[in-house]
Amino acid sequence: MRTIHSERVPTPKPGVKSNCKLVGNQFFISGMVGREADGSIPEGMAAQAAIAFRKIRDLTEAVGGKMSDVVQISVFATELAVDEFQNVRREFFSGDFPCSTFVQVKGLADPRLVVEINATGFVGAGD
Repeated sequence: MRTIHSERVPTPKPGVKSNCKLVGNQFFISGMVGREADGSIPEGMAAQAAIAFRKIRDLTEAVGGKMSDVVQISVFATELAVDEFQNVRREFFSGDFPCSTFVQVKGLADPRLVVEINATGFVGAGD
């Protein structure tokens, strides 16, 4: 098992969590949120989901994969802006989309956050 880092995704403080683990060719990406590297958080589902998906893409590429290698995502959202979310998801995935779960939650770690997304995949599994 290896911890994977991307220079484009801030690394959590030691003892908190890992952003990404690679086991064989399977990778696990922790929940990514719409917080920019400078700590700013834009308003709205679309803006935050795009940031979270960029982080997922950056970590997927850091393991040697591509977005088509992602087989499952779980989405935790404080608002049911499903159409808005799906429009952003289409910017990062095409063809046969990954399995997906969308769950409405009461809140996330920061009250300004509206969405958190985690991902699992296999390097080389996609097109």
